[in-house]
Formats: sequence, structure tokens, C-alpha cells
Amino acid sequence: MSRQVEIYDTTLRDGTQAENFNLSVNDKVRISRQLDEMGIDFIEGGWPGSNPQAVEFFKTMQGQTLKHARLSAFGSTRMFANAADKDANLQALIDAKTPVITIFGKSWDIHVYDALRIELADNLLIIEESLRYLRPHAAQLFYDAEHFFDGFKKNPEYALATLGKAIDGGADCLIMCDTNGGMLPHEVQPIIERVQLFLKERGSKIHLGIHAHNDSETAVANSLLAISLGVRQVQGTINGYGERCGNGNLTSIIPALALKMDCDSEALRRVGKLTETSRLVDELANLPSNKYQAYVGRSAFAHKGGVHVSAVKRNPLTYEHIEPEKVGNIRRILISDQSGKSNVLFKARKFGINLEDNSPIIASIVKELKELENQGFQYEGAEASFELLMRRALGTQRNYFQLKGFRAFNSKRAMDQPSETEATIRLEVGGEEVHTVAMGNGPVNALDGALRKALIHFYPNLQEVELIDYKVRVLSGEHGTGAKVRVLIESRDQHEQWGTVGVSLNIIEASWQALVDSMNYKLMRDELRQKM
Repeated sequence: MSRQVEIYDTTLRDGTQAENFNLSVNDKVRISRQLDEMGIDFIEGGWPGSNPQAVEFFKTMQGQTLKHARLSAFGSTRMFANAADKDANLQALIDAKTPVITIFGKSWDIHVYDALRIELADNLLIIEESLRYLRPHAAQLFYDAEHFFDGFKKNPEYALATLGKAIDGGADCLIMCDTNGGMLPHEVQPIIERVQLFLKERGSKIHLGIHAHNDSETAVANSLLAISLGVRQVQGTINGYGERCGNGNLTSIIPALALKMDCDSEALRRVGKLTETSRLVDELANLPSNKYQAYVGRSAFAHKGGVHVSAVKRNPLTYEHIEPEKVGNIRRILISDQSGKSNVLFKARKFGINLEDNSPIIASIVKELKELENQGFQYEGAEASFELLMRRALGTQRNYFQLKGFRAFNSKRAMDQPSETEATIRLEVGGEEVHTVAMGNGPVNALDGALRKALIHFYPNLQEVELIDYKVRVLSGEHGTGAKVRVLIESRDQHEQWGTVGVSLNIIEASWQALVDSMNYKLMRDELRQKM
């Protein structure tokens, strides 16, 4: 019988401490929805007492419904100078109104002396009191034992005593943290076994967790080892993002648990969503995906060598440790590869498009998709553009309007005044040519205004469209200001939220492509809703 494990994602908190990794509140909400869709058990949303953005995120999430995942607020034990009911950090955790609260406390005596500057007994007191105060306010209460492994190596009796106080305070799970990321697997095993003996001696059946950092390139190995020893909860981040060298990489941990270690959880059963989740996080963080990443990288199942290709065609097991489809990835050999067709069929079903398995249209879609990807298009964060691509290939996508030309220019009349931007658009709608002009805060905003101005007379429902996010990615930095760019636009109306993409050497052209797809998607979806 498969052993139950819990997957705890901290991308939105620990992941954002990575260099150059930044997410807006909207990005965090979108990632939360994706993690929930993937079956992640716990989503750590951030530290509500640390900054206004974290507070805004938790307020926003109070209006969101998660189907499976439980949201956790993260914070620290109370300040020694404050009573628990007067501590601002603990109050912020309660105000976040999450079903789960996670706090960390000190396990390493040098941190107690040098960081908190209190006595060892004082630290034990604030661990227990903080948890005891929070206990009535959370359905589940987790305790992160910070620097536990380093603390145990220096002073094992004290490190265990901190866990004892966390149990006394009412914690549901004790998470052993390799905060500095320096532990090697052969050091981790005896420490975990000693903790398990400690719990047995106390008669405690509390669950254990592991939170590993990757400074020694062993975070995944240490996490998997901990699970193999009976630890129940594993914490990590999508793509391993985190401070310094990163955290335990859930895109490697989850498939290993699901496919190789006979473990079970909702996320392990939905491991097929792993690749799309990985790439969505990269896209929203505006970072390039690591093509060489295990399981989810674009090169993870790419075969180039002649001998390898020949063998894989006969039997993929010759050079692949798993079937790529199991994690939502594809095998890359030929442009008309069967796995590429499978991906298109999967998306067609998701979009409600009737596409037969043996339809010749599939091959043309795969070919066009491959050509567009070579140009720099990516659709992980722009599924609306991908759906439009498929419908155009099938001949079912209506041509709502046709662009005849556009122009956008900036002017600055005085150095102490803001720039002025004007956009002009000519397009044809139903045989009628329309010419509009609009001002805006920059060329993209001006183009958006001119496009809406031209179309709203014909399609009043476009007034419902709100552009909520805009991202630009430079695709070939070696060309400097002449580099190709990819633009990702996020839009929404009262029904749904969608992403569109454009690619060009010209940022205005790329933005226009994404804007047009956004409007076309809205019109297409409204038309489909009317037919239902």
C-alpha cells in the first residue's frame, strides 16, 4: 500500500527570496490557483507581517476558493520582549485568516545567543508560548525548526528540547530545516532517526517534515531520504527557487515520490501537470526556463545522438528513465513526433475542441507550433493564444477584424514634463474601415486605447476586458537593444482570466500581437457562451 505524504510549497515565500525572482500579487494568486489545480496540499503564501504586498495577497486570497490546497501564513516566534497577545507578528498571522499557520523558531544555540541575544531557556519559552497562543486560530499549526540539523550537530540535547516545546505548544507537524543547505545525506539519516527515537520516548505521534536548502546540491537527495525514513511532509519550491542556491526542487521531488518511491498524495496523482506548472512559474517570474532541468526541462527527453535516436525510436526505455508524458513533458526527436500530437490532443480536449486522434490537422498544428517556438513564442503562460492558434488551424476561428495599419509615437515637449504618446490605428470590421487615434501612458497603453475605441462600436462587450499584467522578456541579449522580445499580457473579464503572447524584434509589434489575441479571445469566448 502506498504511503501518504504531504507536499508543502513555499515558492511564494522562500522562492521569492531568490535573486531576480519577483512576483506581483496577481502573479501569486495565479500561481496559487495553478498549485491548487496540481493538487499541492499546502501553499505558503508569505509572511503577512513583513511587507504590504504580503498583506494584500492574503486579503485577496480571502476572496478566492481553493479546491484542494490549504493556504498557510508564515512568521516567527514572538519577540522575547513582547507577550504573545501583544506581538505584532503573531497578530498578523491571525489576521491573515488562513487555515494553516507556520512559524519558525531557533534550534541552534548560537542563533539563540547571537541572533536573538537571549538565554536558551528563554528561547524554549517563546517557542511554546507562540504556538500555544496561535493554536486556537489555525486548523493546522506547523513548526519549522530553523537550522535544526546544524543545531543538532552542535548541541543535540538542546535541538531536541526545542522540538519538545513545539509539541507542548500544540504543533501538528515538526519540520526539520537544513537552513544553510550544508548537510549531506549520510549526515541527515542518523539525525532523523534520533528525532524519531526522541518522539517515541515521549509517546508522541506528531508528524515530521523536511525543509532542505541546496547550498551543497543535496536538497532533493536529503528530502527524498527523509521521506524514505518515514518523514511525512516535504517542503520545497517549484523549480527549486530560493535564497542563495535555492530550496528543495519540487519538480524533481514530486515525480520521484510518485513514480519511483510508491508514495501517494493528490499532487503525486496529478504529476502530469508538473511541466506546465514549472514553466508557468518561470514565465510569471519573467525568468528563462532551465532547459536542462530534470523531468520538466525542454531537454529532459531530447535525443540528438544518432545511436540514441535510433534506440529510442525502437524502445524509449533504452535512454529514458520515465515516460515524459507522465510529468506532462514531451520527447523531442522529430517535429511530427507522436508525443507532440498527444500534447495537442490534450489541449484540444481542455479547450472543448473536437479533434479526432487521426486528424491530419494535428500534424499541421504541431508543425506550426514548432516553428513559432523557434521564433521565441511560448504558450505556458498564454494558453489563450494557443487556443486561437488551434482554432485558426481548424478553420473555426472567426475573423472579427482585420488590421490595415498602426502607428505609435512618443514626444517630449519639455524635459520637466512627462512624455506624450499617441497611437493611430486603421482596421476593417465587417467591410467597414475604421480609423481611430488615442493618447496613452506609453505606446502599448495608447495602442490598447485606440484598438478599443475602434472596436467597441461593433463589439460593446470589449469594455469588460481589463488588462491586468504586462511582461516583456528579452530573448537574445547578445543583440542588445536590437534583441527579439516576447510580450506576455494577462487579461480578464467577469467570467475568466487569460494570457496572450507576442514575439517580435519590435516591442510595439509584439505588444500588438498579444493585444489583438486578447481581444479576439474575448470575442470568441463570448460567442461560444451565447451558443451554450
